[in-house]
Amino acid sequence: QLQLVESGGGLVQPGGSLRLSCAASGISLDYSGIGWFRQAPGKEREGVSCISTRDGRAWIGDSVKGRFTISRDNADNTVYLQMNSLKPEDTGVYYCTAYPYGSPCTVLNGRLLEFEHNYWGQGTQVTVSS
Repeated sequence: QLQLVESGGGLVQPGGSLRLSCAASGISLDYSGIGWFRQAPGKEREGVSCISTRDGRAWIGDSVKGRFTISRDNADNTVYLQMNSLKPEDTGVYYCTAYPYGSPCTVLNGRLLEFEHNYWGQGTQVTVSS
């Protein structure tokens, strides 16, 4: 099955930057999109960004728009999340998810949807603190 591994998290000062990576591997790499979610303690998991692997279209959540950028490197089967101007409220565990089929990056009422058949990585911790 498809495997996802996140990396790049860590401790950063407010206003700093981090670049997260989501590396995909497995017997099949035929998936329709990659999304980034984050979850802070006691909070619901929140969609941050998503990119289609078919047409390259991207979605950025309102809370991070203008600060975060999603991109992909097809040669390395890797999707990146560049995070700039980080704020304490950006703290949380960041997960990448692969949409295995159908329409990726579906947004409903401003929220990025997740589905039971998605593949998930183990997450990487991002802490923004002085």
